[in-house]
Amino acid sequence: MILIFPTVVIGLEAVYGRSYGDLLTLSTAAFTAFGLFALPSGWLADHWSRRNMIAIFFIGTGVSAAAVGLAPNFTMLAIALFAVGVFAAIYHPVGTPMVVEQAINRGRTMSWNGVCGNVGVSVAAACTAVLTAWVGWRWAFFIPAAVFIVTGIAYLVLTPPDGVRRAAPAHAQDVKLDRSMIIAVVSAFMVLALSSGFVFNALTVTVPKIIDARLGDAIPLTLVGLLATAVFLCGAAAQLSVGRLLDRFPPHHLLAGVALTQLIGVIWINYATGWPMLAALAVTIAAMYGQVTLNDFVLARYTPPAWRGRIYAGRFFLNFTLAGPTVWTIGRLYDTGGFGMVLWVTAIIAAIFVANTMLIVGLVTGAERARRFAAPAE
Repeated sequence: MILIFPTVVIGLEAVYGRSYGDLLTLSTAAFTAFGLFALPSGWLADHWSRRNMIAIFFIGTGVSAAAVGLAPNFTMLAIALFAVGVFAAIYHPVGTPMVVEQAINRGRTMSWNGVCGNVGVSVAAACTAVLTAWVGWRWAFFIPAAVFIVTGIAYLVLTPPDGVRRAAPAHAQDVKLDRSMIIAVVSAFMVLALSSGFVFNALTVTVPKIIDARLGDAIPLTLVGLLATAVFLCGAAAQLSVGRLLDRFPPHHLLAGVALTQLIGVIWINYATGWPMLAALAVTIAAMYGQVTLNDFVLARYTPPAWRGRIYAGRFFLNFTLAGPTVWTIGRLYDTGGFGMVLWVTAIIAAIFVANTMLIVGLVTGAERARRFAAPAE
């Protein structure tokens, strides 16, 4: 839902006679709200009801999306997009802890959860492009809005209240650290959330436009959307692989390898043109979504359950709050120096992400080594 407008905006350039950068900044409010409201959403869920918050997520997002389709001018469009961001912000800080706590095989369950998210991102570009071409951009919001509202009602009917769910299973793979080490690891992850948030938002928002600009002239919008979908589906395949690899390798080592692959991919995109550029995008998106699953898994592994809801809320707050400024920055960078400048700035942030990942690897490796040495004396 949050990525419908970045595809619609390509078609709106001709309708409103505005530049891509100017139109893209309209969604700044939505992406900013997507991050800002993560913290209050997590707090409300902990003090009220996670199940009811997810129902509000579905119905509120659907109603807001319908308002986007009905918006008569730019001001109302921006307000409605902001409302979409407010309600969409509920899912990650509320839904992710629910998945983590109820999973039997956490690695595979979280990877499948990520795959479903990637499919959503993937079909956003393709479905939006097709609907915009066939029935107009407003219906690209009306139809998903109806699906969201119906799903929210069905969710309330079919899911039990919080108090009658089955008990969360214990996870033997969780690693108990002392308080100071937990704080150090979580702090490193909060910094990591800033750099990963910029790279994630920069690439997910601009993939349709990169394909449109780098693949050649006169490519129809529908083909742009379908190719963007194919690229994003590579992220889904990567997350399935990550779920399997987590059964065999330490998650923090996998996180480091994926971070390095992401950096190489961003640099490759900057130099590639034509069809090889799609391969570069596929590799980069695969690494980007792989690291999302690994981030959540490593956080779950090294943080106690009592802290988990607040920690996830803080991580998503930092990660998604950066979305608004990122979208604004992309628009300004693109208008100033094209995608060359956008991608080089993204590569610099990806390099910071690699450095921060190496710090996390060092912290958790040292903690696990100290734990093994101390085990005989316990």
